[in-house]
Amino acid sequence: MHKYLALVLGMLAVATSAVQAQAIKWPEKPVRMIVPLSPGGSVDTVARMVAARLTEKFGEQFVVDNRPGAGATVGIGLVARANPDGYTLLMMSSAFASNAALYKLPYDPIKDITPIGLIASGPMFLAVHPSVKAGTLKEFVALARAKPGSLNYGSGGTGSSTHLATELFRQMTNTQLVHVPYKGIGAAMADLLGGQIQFYIAPGAGLLPHIATNKLRLLAVTGEQRSRDLPEVPAIAELVPGYTAEFWYGLGVAAGTPKEIIGTLNQELARILKQADFLKRLRTFDLEPAPSTSAEFSRRIIREIAMWSKVTKAANIRAE
Repeated sequence: MHKYLALVLGMLAVATSAVQAQAIKWPEKPVRMIVPLSPGGSVDTVARMVAARLTEKFGEQFVVDNRPGAGATVGIGLVARANPDGYTLLMMSSAFASNAALYKLPYDPIKDITPIGLIASGPMFLAVHPSVKAGTLKEFVALARAKPGSLNYGSGGTGSSTHLATELFRQMTNTQLVHVPYKGIGAAMADLLGGQIQFYIAPGAGLLPHIATNKLRLLAVTGEQRSRDLPEVPAIAELVPGYTAEFWYGLGVAAGTPKEIIGTLNQELARILKQADFLKRLRTFDLEPAPSTSAEFSRRIIREIAMWSKVTKAANIRAE
């Protein structure tokens, strides 16, 4: 009996070792990284930066596959339905959370996608046209309260990150601001420079060059803390406690993917985010490294889905 038990235990040990060995061998073929947006944007760029480093590390190609459509839900759906074997990854962005508040999704963002880890995050910037008689954020909020409905703001479209960030600001400051949606950031920027709209909360890439030439005035950043590169500019949270609206980028995979693969990728992201040349390139997009565990990333997503759901419900915002 004892010999039989020992034999069974031995066989189980061999089987377990074989499974572990298989997990360690991953990847043994090219890995597809789905970007649920068109090529050329910051999400696509960060994905290609990460894919190149993973290819170097593992010796197998990590191929970026752009699958845009329906506010990124088409590409995310592909990953949610993929075989959970670690060979289909998802490049995630902050839109992953806001979409859950805007769309009737063909997948469950919590149950069908497992976050691997955050890569980077960065704030947006609140800039005003020089004609606005407010030199500080406090003065700007006071002006908005004194003259309800007199300040127009642009966005990249109804339900876009720029729209939701400003609507959150409006709700938390108890002000009346007029939303003017545009078909993209470029059109909104042109009207801001022309004075047709008074302010804009948007990524730094579009705003900062005009702030440097005094065509716009920068009042605040939307991150939890001040920007590393602009320490003199206050965070909105300093005047409006609890306010934050950041862009973020991370990696995910279909639920059910082996934990060993998720752990391996998480460790590799942490290693990449310590590389000086990688960090230097991130910062050209006003991004800072934001390494996290899978669990920490998951908690952030859940928290942001709840926040954006509350914002969109209060303002009756629906995706176009």
